[in-house]
Parts: sequence; C-alpha cells; structure tokens
Amino acid sequence: MSSAGLIGSLRAVAVAGVLALLPLAAAGTAAAAEQEPAPPTARTAVTISPVDLAGPAVSTVKVTVTNAGPDRMRSLQVSFGGPTGWAVQPSVVRVDGSLTRGTSAAVTFRIQVPEQRGGFTVRTFTATATYRGGDGAGSATATRTQRSGTPLANLAAAYNNVGVTDESDTGPGDYDGEGNSFSAQKLADVGLRPGAPVSALGAELRWPNVPSGTRDNVTAAGQAVALSGTGGKLVFLGSGVTSGASGTATVHYTDGTSSTGSFGFPNWSFAPANAHGATLVASSDGRNRPSGYGNAGIAYRVFAHSIPLDRTKQVDFVVLPSNGGIHLFDMAVAP
Repeated sequence: MSSAGLIGSLRAVAVAGVLALLPLAAAGTAAAAEQEPAPPTARTAVTISPVDLAGPAVSTVKVTVTNAGPDRMRSLQVSFGGPTGWAVQPSVVRVDGSLTRGTSAAVTFRIQVPEQRGGFTVRTFTATATYRGGDGAGSATATRTQRSGTPLANLAAAYNNVGVTDESDTGPGDYDGEGNSFSAQKLADVGLRPGAPVSALGAELRWPNVPSGTRDNVTAAGQAVALSGTGGKLVFLGSGVTSGASGTATVHYTDGTSSTGSFGFPNWSFAPANAHGATLVASSDGRNRPSGYGNAGIAYRVFAHSIPLDRTKQVDFVVLPSNGGIHLFDMAVAP
C-alpha cells in the first residue's frame, strides 16, 4: 500500500472512532442533565397580617407582596376580602413604581368586623396580587384562616340524635325524623355493641359507648370537632337518611392550613349499598318503630366513607358537612 493510501485508511479509522464515541458522549451529557434537575421557579409571595376579630370594630389589615421572580415587577394591584358581608375599603390598591427581585410592597385595608357570635367559628380572608413581570405568573393569592371559640372536644360531645333503642323501649328513638331507630339487639347480633371496635377502610373506629335510648350519633350541621392524628385519609362511620345524604367536610391542620373532601352515605335502608361511593359495614334486621320492633327481613345498615388528608400534616379539627341527612357514629384518621 502506498503512503497516501495508508494515511487515508488511518484517517478513515480515526473518523469512525470519533463517530462511535459521539453517542456515548451524548448519552453521558443526557445522564448528567437528568441528575441535575432545574431549580424550582421562585414564586411571588403574598402574606396577610392577623385580623383583629374583636368586633364590632373596623380593623386594619396589612397585605405584603414580595417579588421573588427574576424580572422587575410592574403594574402591581392588590385586592383583599373577608367573609361574606364584611365590608372592605378600599377594594383594590394600586402600587406605584416597580419592585426589583427580593423587594416587597405593603398595602393596608380596613375591614368592618361584626360583633362576635357565641360558639366556634372559622373566618377566611383572601388577598390577591396581579402584576406584570416578576415571576411571569401574572397573579398570586394567599388565604388566612382565623378561628374564635373552641371546637367540640370530640364527636361524642356533638351527639344530637337518638339512633339506637332497645326493643323494649323504642319511644326515645328518632333516627329518621319519623320516630324510627336501629334495634340495639339486632345491631349486637352483627357485632355493633356499645363500645365495640369497628374496622373499616383501614381505620380503627368504635361504636358509640352509650346506653340505648340516649344520644348516640351526630346529625351533621357544620359542627367543628377536635381530632388529632396524621394519615392519608379521614374515615367516617354512619349512614344516611334520604338519598341526598352527602356533603363536604373541611379538615383543619395545626399549621393553619386546611383541606376539603366530599363524602356521602346511602339511605339506611333500600338504597344501593354503594351509593355515594360508600362501603357497607354492617346490616341489621328490621328496625324499631314508635310502636315497637318491626320491619323484619328488611336490612337497616351502617356504612363507612373517607376523604383524603395531607399525610405530612397534623390534624387539628374537622368541620362537618351541613346536611342533616348525614348521621355519624364515629370518625378516625387512617394511614
């Protein structure tokens, strides 16, 4: 082979070697890119100062907006609102000039706070900032919840209905608004005795530990009930009266945040056992009527249902739905 031919062959081999290495280099670069995720985008921060709830009075509230984005924030407007019927002045505040990255603007509002009512209440306040530039999102919102009073200590403290009676004394019962109730004897036959443990949907619940003919369940009416625990879901034990026994519960956490979830129960008899997505726990035979035990052969039932929780947070209290068709015997946090 001539010198020119040898040099040409060597060049061809060298080029082929480089080409063979290119995919490996590209793969290495891609792997490095996968191992180094981009940092999260900084978002505009909006905070609301505490609101003085000692009404009747006009309280001053400060809303602070911080530009965490890479660009200058311009055309900033801030609005603020409270519970329905609480007047706020002004409705919107326009901030002159612009905010560089990391700087803040604070604006004030005046809100008419009514006289405090007795019992437990949760108030929610919302502030929204709209802008150009900054993080590029165009808007940011913050909420603040404040409460007055104390939630009920537990679900038993909220009992307001007699749902279980003895067959020898059915008079006190009124589970359905027509004087009917579960039979204590027939519930015992399926394991639901006073204080008995009930396992459902991963939760360890307990049947009300009270005598027959006394208040033993909660007709849901927006009551706030203290509850502690961490987990992935909140499980309710109960049943419905009528086919529309569904609603939304709000779970408040110890860090001041909250989450909501909707659930429902089938009617305690006749309705499909999986209505509203519920799970059947127990079926008892017949029911107690004002005149005594009856309706043998017809199932009167208890169900379980659940709503999701933020498992990273500690539950503080639960606000029950406002639907009297929902009857609750217990609730518990489950993994």
